[in-house]
Amino acid sequence: MIAAIWAQDENGLIGKEEVLPWHLPNDLQFFKQMTENNVIVMGRKTFEGMGKHLLPNRQTIVLTSDQNYDANGALVMHSVEEVLAFSNEFEGITFITGGGEIYKNFLPHIDVLYRTLIKAKFEGDTYFPYLDWEEWNIVSTSEGEVDDKNIYPHDFETYQRNA
Repeated sequence: MIAAIWAQDENGLIGKEEVLPWHLPNDLQFFKQMTENNVIVMGRKTFEGMGKHLLPNRQTIVLTSDQNYDANGALVMHSVEEVLAFSNEFEGITFITGGGEIYKNFLPHIDVLYRTLIKAKFEGDTYFPYLDWEEWNIVSTSEGEVDDKNIYPHDFETYQRNA
C-alpha cells in the first residue's frame, strides 16, 4: 500500500527552505508512530533538509535523478516506477513524505492520505500539490492536543481513495 503523510497549514503550505515552518511535537510523534517499521520515500532536497539523517526503524528511500548520489545509508532510487516495484515486494506501508514534487509524482498511486492540518498560516515556499478531494473519503479525524509545546490547533485526518 502507498500512503502520503504530511502536515500543512490552512493554505496548503508544507515547507520553507526544505524544512517545516513550524514546530509541532504532536505531529512529529504521529509521523513516528505511523511510519516506524515501514518505508519512507522522500526527494533529495527533503533528505538534505533533514541533514541526511536516517530515521530509526524505517527503510528510507531517497528519490533523485543524480545517478551518483550518496544518501548516507538510505536506498537511492531514480524513478517512481522503481519505488513502486520495491513497494510491491514490501508487506508494510510505503509512505511518501515529500517534498512537493515527490507528492505530485506519486499522487496517482496513493491509496491513503494522512494529513495533519494546522489551523494557522505560515510563510514558506512549498505547497502540497492540488488534490481533487472528491476522489477521497474521510475515514477518521481527531483533534490534536494544544499545550505549551504544541501551540497551534491541529487535526489528524485520514482519507481513503474512492473505489
